[in-house]
Amino acid sequence: MNFNILQQFRHELYTCFGLGRDALFNLADALLTETQAHSLIELSLSPYFERKWPSIYEALQLGKLNQARFEATLVKYAPTTSQKERVVLAVDATNVERPFSPTSPDRGYLYLHNLPQCDKPVTLGWQFSTVVVVPPQTSSQTYIVSNRRIPTSTTPAQLAVSQLRELRPHFATRPVTLGDRYYPTKEFMVGVSRDYDLLVRLKANRVFYRPAEPVAEGKRGRGRPAKHGPRFQCNRPATHPTPSEEWEGVDEAGVRWQVSRWEGLYLREASELGLSVIRVRRVGVSSQRKEGLESWFVWAGEEELALSQVWATYKRRYSIEHGFRFDKQDLLWTKPRLRESDQFELWTALVSLVHNQLVMAQQLDIAVVRPWESRRRAASPQQVRRGLGAIMPQLGSPARPCQSRGKGRGRAFGAKVTPAWRYKVVKKGRKLAKAG
Repeated sequence: MNFNILQQFRHELYTCFGLGRDALFNLADALLTETQAHSLIELSLSPYFERKWPSIYEALQLGKLNQARFEATLVKYAPTTSQKERVVLAVDATNVERPFSPTSPDRGYLYLHNLPQCDKPVTLGWQFSTVVVVPPQTSSQTYIVSNRRIPTSTTPAQLAVSQLRELRPHFATRPVTLGDRYYPTKEFMVGVSRDYDLLVRLKANRVFYRPAEPVAEGKRGRGRPAKHGPRFQCNRPATHPTPSEEWEGVDEAGVRWQVSRWEGLYLREASELGLSVIRVRRVGVSSQRKEGLESWFVWAGEEELALSQVWATYKRRYSIEHGFRFDKQDLLWTKPRLRESDQFELWTALVSLVHNQLVMAQQLDIAVVRPWESRRRAASPQQVRRGLGAIMPQLGSPARPCQSRGKGRGRAFGAKVTPAWRYKVVKKGRKLAKAG
C-alpha cells in the first residue's frame, strides 16, 4: 500500500455518501487525527473539521449513505494475501449499551458478562454484527468489510448470513470464515457453507449424528427404519467412535497439542450438510488458563483443514475482539448519545472508515511510538493515528470547502415542541432468541 492508494481509497468512499457528505467526511478526518478528544462534540475543535459544532449533529441527522456501494468499496481495498493463503474473515456481534435511552427505538435486552460490578447480566441497547478481515497475528489491525445493526426482529446469525452472502461476489477466492459458539446453527451453517469454508467453535454439549446404517432387504423389523445413526455428543466420550484422523505436536511456547477429527457427521436439523467435528486438547498446562484444556470446533468446507493448523487458524478470530476494544475506547464508537438508530448506523460507518484508513496507513511508517511503548511489535492503529496529522495536508480531502450560510432563523415564533416519543424495550420471543 502506498500514499496514492490511500488517497484513492478516500476519494472512492467519499462518493458513497449522499446528502451531507462534506460535513461527514470532515467529521471522519477529525476523528482520524484528534487523539485527545473524549466526546463527539470535541471533534469540532479539530482543524480538519472546517465547520462549527452544530454541523456534527446536522450531518448525522440528515446524512445519507449507499451501504451496498460502501461495503463493496471496503472489500475492494481489503488487505491482499499471498496466493497460497486465502482471505480469512471473522464475524461477531457486539453490544452498544443504551440502558437510559427510552426515546431510542428498537432497543432490546442484551446479555452482559456478569462481572463483579454487575448486579444483573442483562442490559439494554443495540447490537451490531461485524465482518472483518483478520491479520495473521492477533492484534487490533482488523479490516472491517461490513458493520450493520442487528434489528430486534432478527438474530446475529441470521444477519451474518445476509452480510456474508452479499460480500461473497466481491472476493476472488473462497474465503475462510471464523465464528464463535453462537453461530453453528442450521441457518448459518447451511446458508454460508455454500460460498465459504467455515471453522466455528462449539459448545461442549453439542450433539451430532452419524448416518444410519442401511437395513438389509428382508430383515426389516417393525416400525419405520431409523432416520439418524448413533449420537455424537462432544462432552460424552462414550459416544465417540475412533477418530478419522489424529495429530500431535508442540507449539513455539512448548505446549503439546492433541487434535482429533471425526468426519461424516451432521446436525439433526440439517442432515444434508456433511461436517467434521474437531477436538483440540492442550496437554500439560494449568486448568486456570483462559482458553481451557479442551475446545471443540466444526469444519464445513470443500477441503479438509490440516489438523496442525486448526488452532492457529481459529486463534486469529480473537483479533476482532481487539478491534472492538479499539473502536469503543479510542475511536469513540459508543460515546455519542444519538437518539435515532439510523444516526448511529451512519456514525458506525464513519468509525469503520477511520479504522480501515489506520490499518492501511500502517505501511506508511508514520507511527509515533512513545518511549514506554515497545518498538519490536508492529505499529498499533493508535500509534499510526498519532502520526497521521503530519501527512494530512499532503493527503488532502475530497470534501468541498465550507461556505458560510449566515445566521440561522431559529425556531419559528409560537412553535410548540412536543416531548420525544418513548419506545418500549423489545423482548424477543423464546424461539427467536434460541435461533441465535
